Amino acid sequence: MSTASLSHDLVHAMPFGAEPVPGGGVRFRLWAPAANTVDLVFDNRSRPMEKTAEGWFQLIESSAGSGTLYRYRINGGQLVPDPASRFQPQDAEGPSEVIDPGAFDWDDAQWKGRRWEEAVIYELHVGSFTPAGSYRSIIPKLPHLKDVGVTALELMPLADFAGRRNWGYDGVLPFAPDSAYGRPDDLKALVQAAHKAGLMVLLDVVYNHFGPKGNFLSLYAPQFFTDRYRTPWGAAINFDGADSRWVREYFVQNALYWLEEYAFDGLRFDAVHAIIDKSPLHVLDEIASRARNAPALSHRQIHLVLENDANQARFLGKGKYTAQWNDDSHHAYHVLATGEKDGYYVAYADAPAKHLARCLAEGFAFQGEISKFTDEKRGEPSSHLPPAAFVDFMQNHDQIGNRAFGDRLISISKDKKLKALTAILLLAPSPPMLFMGEEWGCRQPFLFFCDFDGDLGDAVRKGRREEFARFAAFQDPAVRQRIPDPLAEATFRQCVLRWDEMDPGWLAFYRNLLSVRRTEIFPRKAKPGRYEMLAERAFSVLWPLEDGGVLRLLANCGEAPLELGIPPRGRVLWGKENGKTLEGWSTIWLLEE
Repeated sequence: MSTASLSHDLVHAMPFGAEPVPGGGVRFRLWAPAANTVDLVFDNRSRPMEKTAEGWFQLIESSAGSGTLYRYRINGGQLVPDPASRFQPQDAEGPSEVIDPGAFDWDDAQWKGRRWEEAVIYELHVGSFTPAGSYRSIIPKLPHLKDVGVTALELMPLADFAGRRNWGYDGVLPFAPDSAYGRPDDLKALVQAAHKAGLMVLLDVVYNHFGPKGNFLSLYAPQFFTDRYRTPWGAAINFDGADSRWVREYFVQNALYWLEEYAFDGLRFDAVHAIIDKSPLHVLDEIASRARNAPALSHRQIHLVLENDANQARFLGKGKYTAQWNDDSHHAYHVLATGEKDGYYVAYADAPAKHLARCLAEGFAFQGEISKFTDEKRGEPSSHLPPAAFVDFMQNHDQIGNRAFGDRLISISKDKKLKALTAILLLAPSPPMLFMGEEWGCRQPFLFFCDFDGDLGDAVRKGRREEFARFAAFQDPAVRQRIPDPLAEATFRQCVLRWDEMDPGWLAFYRNLLSVRRTEIFPRKAKPGRYEMLAERAFSVLWPLEDGGVLRLLANCGEAPLELGIPPRGRVLWGKENGKTLEGWSTIWLLEE
């Protein structure tokens, strides 16, 4: 479905949307099975589109070209944007713009990607990463990230959303990078610059729902949705019911589009436990298969990462998904760092060190055991999977931003604890992920923000405050009123990184750890590990290495020193060896070669 010319122009040819035609003109194609008529509206003109089989409408318009603004008129009434729009210069509900995908002059043809075992992921929100909040404004920060030891950027979702401010999970036009951050060529310039700096770029995509404003699919293609399943955020997508063929293809094509036309090195799939598909071929398996076998991607390393609260190990492995965000390890880290037991942390509060040790060695903490949070079984066996199949982190947009005041760990824990836990995170074989600013000790909050108006805005504001009412600290309505208004621009502004507040001590700490990772961990490939509890809050983890060596971690996540039975063996990579004593809140990393 793609072509790549000698000049390295990248184009993903889609079966829908606006596609420039060789020799001039544009082919417009829309799947609208519930519409009787569809007209193309552009340049104050209207052209009826031909209705063909399976609910398709098509028109080749010779007078249209790159830059043409257009909409579709449904049944002579409602004007709607193209659901496969490549760009929305006037926001989600405005006209779509015809984009020539081959116009960008790619100059990174030598880039083949990087091994996943070398991933050090840096999650960022484009709008708040820099004061300019644009794709191109990230480029001057790439040397900083490379110097720290980051090897992969992960951009929070870019699919066009309503308004100017949003986390990105309210996207309604999955093929259009949001205009709040720049034009499509600006995003391509960022990807190209990252590749030239040796950095991978991953994109977060949302295939479990559409946002609440700017989505018109139900007007002309209600087959996109189903009432047989539910999601916490909106109508469930119809991946397995009647007329689901083109719904599935829409999302498959979207994944290929970002990988091929924008040269992303991988995708992170949001909350796939909310993608319900009971057909013989799960849509996630179809996406993975199509991406793994796409001719245009055969020369590059492509990485597909899941977020899946159900801990379904079945989706991971060779030919499937590369890795999964490991919420289990995060929750264990968080309880160790803060002692908090609210919400889902209750499932980890009884033995956080043991949960973390099992995550480090075997992947999931819950592999079919009953969770105290839900009183239900959770997860599937994962001990057969390598450490690289799990992305570990202590912070991300959700775990910070879903707190009432957007607190980062540095504001609610102690430096001694954070440094010990960070040393575990950054040297363990599983790819670590940082959240923007974490590497330099950022203390700013990352708050929930959006830009809706009217009744929807009021509902979001009210809902945000009411969701915390079940917590003891927010029983008082006056306290809940202090929770920042997600619609206020001032709330967003609090989140924009202030780079002049960089803490050089934290920065040096992260840089030094990642330097050890680069020289000692990158060259080696770890196999599944095994762990041993040395005390309630202390443990040992061993990972056999494919080169015949052993990577060993000794960690004490308690205040009191621990006496070891025998002195640690191996070359010390990090930490201070003190005979048989393992000091409180300390780690020792050793390599036996």
